[in-house]
Amino acid sequence: MKILVVGNGGRESAIAHTVKRFHNDAEIFVAPGNGGTEEAFTNVAISASNIDALAEFAKKENIDLTIVGPEVPLVMGIVDKFNSLGLRAFGPNKECAEFEGSKRFTKEFLMRNDIPTAKYASFTKEQVEECVAAMKTFNLPVVVKADGLAAGKGVLICESYEDAEEGIREIFSGKFEGAGDVIVLEEFLTGIEASLLCFVDGKTIVPMETARDYKRALDNDKGLNTGGMGGFSPNPIITPAVKANIESRILKPIIDGFQKEKLDFKGVLFIGLMIEGNDPKVLEFNVRFGDPETQSVLPRLQTDLVEIMNACIDGRLADVNIKWDARQSMTLVLASQGYPESSHKGDIITGLDTLNQETYLFHAGTKKVDGTIQTDGGRVLAITSLADTLEEARAKTYAEAKKVSFDGMQYRTDVAK
Repeated sequence: MKILVVGNGGRESAIAHTVKRFHNDAEIFVAPGNGGTEEAFTNVAISASNIDALAEFAKKENIDLTIVGPEVPLVMGIVDKFNSLGLRAFGPNKECAEFEGSKRFTKEFLMRNDIPTAKYASFTKEQVEECVAAMKTFNLPVVVKADGLAAGKGVLICESYEDAEEGIREIFSGKFEGAGDVIVLEEFLTGIEASLLCFVDGKTIVPMETARDYKRALDNDKGLNTGGMGGFSPNPIITPAVKANIESRILKPIIDGFQKEKLDFKGVLFIGLMIEGNDPKVLEFNVRFGDPETQSVLPRLQTDLVEIMNACIDGRLADVNIKWDARQSMTLVLASQGYPESSHKGDIITGLDTLNQETYLFHAGTKKVDGTIQTDGGRVLAITSLADTLEEARAKTYAEAKKVSFDGMQYRTDVAK
């Protein structure tokens, strides 16, 4: 079996390692990959957004399944391109990828299908003053979102109207390249966040085990928003009562909405939730595995990932019995100096060969140079441990993190505390 994983982050590392766990003899290619995937698999020097070159490679190598990690190639239409060439690719088509490509698109879908979410308004960059005026009708804090793809950093939670106005003008002036033409304003929801990743085959939606991630850079949820500094699974906020409400008020209306609106969604739907009491509301949709949620969730998977993905593509997900490890998992992200405002590259990483065998080590911003593994991005590594209790998993992960070292290494000390 030949598998191509598209992307270069911790999420793609976790996907490739999960495939390997079930298919030890599979030939796994990662494009473009990182320092860790270069050691464990075969890296292909093609960028994740070079869709034509990826398709050409998959055709030439007779790849059996391509798994698309990041959102950018999905929004660009990589799955449509692969399908047109008779190639199997896991992920939603261009039309359905718009759920991540546009926050406004998602909000309109949620409203049309009576799915609980925050009150919102949207404006184009020709409506700067209208946007500023409307923002003042929202209670504080107010949420200001750049509509397009902003690598997880296009959401501002503003404690004052002055900050919100500054954020609006910054976004409209082009702070997030390609994501500044439309702004979505939202009411701030209170409660506890949860991430729910779901497998979808167009007519069936199956939630994976729940997770929680930590978005802020610093302890006690201080500092800037990041792509995620760690997490754990399962998320205890999702009690049986909450689960039942998610099923009836969110998952069923989503799949009914897909069918009613003829949206052939196949792949992973990531639902960001805010939960207060037993009431879940949708914060956002993403159309791919979350990062670092994937690094917490996939180590608990006990059913062949390739089998699940093929079932999604073929519309037979209902026939697959997906099983999960009862143990808890905890993930910690080790980031480079300056992250998230900048990242430091070229620092040599030591101690990786001293980690325990049962520890999951997922490379993200790394590269291999002259036999050494070096930093090559903001979020450098993710370490995940499984244990019978969250406290044990947490203790194991932090003990392993202390074995790793590179200049400027930073991480949160309160993940899963």
